[in-house]
Amino acid sequence: MNMLSCVLNREITVPLYEQLYEYIKTEIIEGRLEFQTKLPSKRKLAQHLHISGNTVETAYEQLAAEGYLEVKARKGYYVMDLEDLEYAGAKSNIPPIHELKKTYDYHFHPSQIDTEHFPFAQWRKYAKNTMDFANQELLLLGDAQGEYNLRREIATYLYHARGVICEPEQIVIGAGIEILLQQLVLLFERNSIYGVEDPGYHLFQKIIQNYGNPTFPLEVDEDGIKVESIEKHKIDVVYVTPSHHFPYGSVLSINRRTKLLNWASSSKHRYIIEDDYDSEFRYTGKSIPSLQSMDQFEKVIYLGSFSKSLIPSLRISYMVLPKPLMNRYTEEFSFYHSTVSRIDQQILTDFMIQGDFEKHLNKMRKLYRRKLDIVLTLLKPYQNKISIIGERSGLHIVLVVKNGMDETALINQAAKASIKIYPMSAYSIEKKIDALPEIILGFAGIPEAKLDDAIQLLLHAWGFPVK
Repeated sequence: MNMLSCVLNREITVPLYEQLYEYIKTEIIEGRLEFQTKLPSKRKLAQHLHISGNTVETAYEQLAAEGYLEVKARKGYYVMDLEDLEYAGAKSNIPPIHELKKTYDYHFHPSQIDTEHFPFAQWRKYAKNTMDFANQELLLLGDAQGEYNLRREIATYLYHARGVICEPEQIVIGAGIEILLQQLVLLFERNSIYGVEDPGYHLFQKIIQNYGNPTFPLEVDEDGIKVESIEKHKIDVVYVTPSHHFPYGSVLSINRRTKLLNWASSSKHRYIIEDDYDSEFRYTGKSIPSLQSMDQFEKVIYLGSFSKSLIPSLRISYMVLPKPLMNRYTEEFSFYHSTVSRIDQQILTDFMIQGDFEKHLNKMRKLYRRKLDIVLTLLKPYQNKISIIGERSGLHIVLVVKNGMDETALINQAAKASIKIYPMSAYSIEKKIDALPEIILGFAGIPEAKLDDAIQLLLHAWGFPVK
């Protein structure tokens, strides 16, 4: 077992655990850490790199949660097998993760954002003001739940934008949704059974698997998750995206919302995790109220993030805990330190207090609306061969392609044109047999001036006549 030669930069704002995580992940992806390799113990690596054991543990747990490492009881952390690191292998015909480093001209990834319009000047101003001798207390460890002023701003924003009713004391800030989800699992009963939307954002399912709890896929239709299937599997905790389902974009109907809340209220061990995915970007009609705003029984845990609304690399997410869970969190996690830099929290706090966050959201909402209009206009002549799902909100749409190609052919033909696309099977647990291929098309990350060319190239690659 060789010691990892990772060079950590303490002069940048990226947390040390995240630098270590990225280093090990890259080593695995590029094959320098071979499969079944045992990683150094947390204590030895911490001593070797002159960092805390908590830093190593956080990086290791993140890699394990994402499936790069597996934990063997009383043995340590091991690099996962090659076949286990593939995106479902032959089941979905998606290239293994270590092949995804190929450079493409256009990436239609659903999680990309527009980086050209980030308010660098304003952010730089608040960063400069924060890095001042008067703020030397920010160099010390802060509140384990996150800076109070930031939690207060988040609570105010959530109330006005999403109808979420909470106090700053109920908010926990963490370095990404992954960290918060792991903390949640530790708060729930050890033998809890979980349900996740299928298709859906399956990070939570992967995290649950590392704790050995059973998870069940829950079918989704145009009205959202089917509540009756929850009772069928005797589920205790449900993970949902009710205001904008990922990836179909459906909204959980009011009838199903009521049924879901009634289901949760019937047992003290039942909870609903509401991931308010892409809620900021709705283009038609009024904003959909959060499920938490309807909760009268303190059963909904609300999750939010600044990854889409601001920048993914900021790594600031948050959860709003019902008061009974908050009490338990305070009792059991009192030894935890916040996983987010106090400096970054202060910059974001100032950004929100001065109204720049709201201005940025309004600007980006208009920009993404224009991008969506470009895509829809270009696809309209082919509506007899391409159906569109989820065009009312969010940063992606779903294309149902009826040109005779299967999923694999669509991916391969796009790749030949230097275009990366993402199939629905990558986000599905139970595969649909003989269904028409569905492609998740994220449009946010492609520059507005290049979007026309990107769509035209994709259509041409799929054999459609273009200009």
